[in-house]
Amino acid sequence: MGRCNDSGGLVPLKQVFPMMSESVRDEELRPVPKERAILESFFTQLGMLSFDRAKDYVEKEKDSSRSGAAIWASLLAALAHLAAAEKAYHNMTLLGQKLGGQSFFSRKDSIRTIYTSLHNELKKVVSMGRHPPGGPSPYLEELLSHLSEQLCHFTQARMEIADLYEKVHSLSSQKTVNSEELVSTLESILQKYSSRFHHPILSRLEGSFQVEVDVLTQLLRCQAEISKWCFLPSLLNLHGAHTKLQAWGQAFERQIETRKHLFGGQSQRTAQPPHLYLWLQRLQGALLAKFSFYFHEALSRQAPPADMKSLTAHTSPDYFGKLSAFIRKHDAFNVSLVFDNRGSENFQGHGYHHPHSYREAPKGVDLFPAVVSLPGGERPFAHWPNVIMLMSDRAAELNTLEKVVHFYDDKVQSTYFLARPEPNFTFLVIFDGRKSEKDSHVVAFMQEICISLRNSKPFSSLKPGSKG
Repeated sequence: MGRCNDSGGLVPLKQVFPMMSESVRDEELRPVPKERAILESFFTQLGMLSFDRAKDYVEKEKDSSRSGAAIWASLLAALAHLAAAEKAYHNMTLLGQKLGGQSFFSRKDSIRTIYTSLHNELKKVVSMGRHPPGGPSPYLEELLSHLSEQLCHFTQARMEIADLYEKVHSLSSQKTVNSEELVSTLESILQKYSSRFHHPILSRLEGSFQVEVDVLTQLLRCQAEISKWCFLPSLLNLHGAHTKLQAWGQAFERQIETRKHLFGGQSQRTAQPPHLYLWLQRLQGALLAKFSFYFHEALSRQAPPADMKSLTAHTSPDYFGKLSAFIRKHDAFNVSLVFDNRGSENFQGHGYHHPHSYREAPKGVDLFPAVVSLPGGERPFAHWPNVIMLMSDRAAELNTLEKVVHFYDDKVQSTYFLARPEPNFTFLVIFDGRKSEKDSHVVAFMQEICISLRNSKPFSSLKPGSKG
């Protein structure tokens, strides 16, 4: 048996693989049923996030294994540590939650320390397999060394993603979040490691890693696009993240946990998703609420008012409902969210527009469209010049993203309150007559909405136990 050369003849396999001995080739052609089956079962469980089951499984195999191969025993020990590390990672213990009492890790260990220790263990397994063929099972040693090398890359990727999560959590106290910078970091990590742990045995682990990074990337992209008031990219990223999270969640629904009771007997229940998954769900929910608010006019064209009201009522928070309730309770003349379109070259108005459709560039007051305007849906045109003037004259105060600006115009007998949730957007409340700038109900309401719209609050809930 051979391989065709350029002239059409057959080249002996010995010339194709000159460094491979006959015994190694024979080993490669034969399956390694036991060890490979154990590895595939372990990584399947790990890919399904069944951390305790995966850890118990390899520990039992290590205890019952009669194989004299030291490399096999070393890898099984490292895999048990990998399962425990993955559990700590997915439960976000890197952000301060104490590890379980049964863990082999110190409660003071950071996730970076955990994965660094695991990385060193795997490197030892790699070096154990790098010796000339001739041992009892050279193909097995070569396979285990190869897998360990790829897992070293996996642990490095985990550490870099963990660093990013720590950064995300720290941003919860910031007024603005540069989501595009976070996306850029994620993409560089993916590019660096995307083909580094690709062995078929690791496919479930690689798949789980890919889904997590894809979901996080799409959610952060969605946040950046909403803040630019770009309808289609926001929708596509939000939908993509939702679809992947739904598929990921089905893996938990298929898992059954058995609990043994202290006085005998046992019960079964569906496995609970880890904290990281639940946090990604929460972030997606917050972005859905913001998306529904910023693009309410475009979405309302697709459904009757009653249906839209019902749909937005299921978002958390329900911004449209909150604004409507505030107007009724405090008899506000108008509540609007204003978009500052200056410098936006491709702006064409609410919703999606075909990239080749022509529309004259907005001028004057049309440079400041109302994203949302209640009640009625139409911005109060008579007040708009005043609003634009206030946005310009009080820009320094508004740009702090902290101040609620107050102005009473005795000519039109109206009071204006303005605040800025994020750059390019201004939250506006107009009252007929005079209202005090110290009206605590109005100021508190505006601050609450602005903080919520920044969408940095869900970042704090990345830490287990945080209310977020």
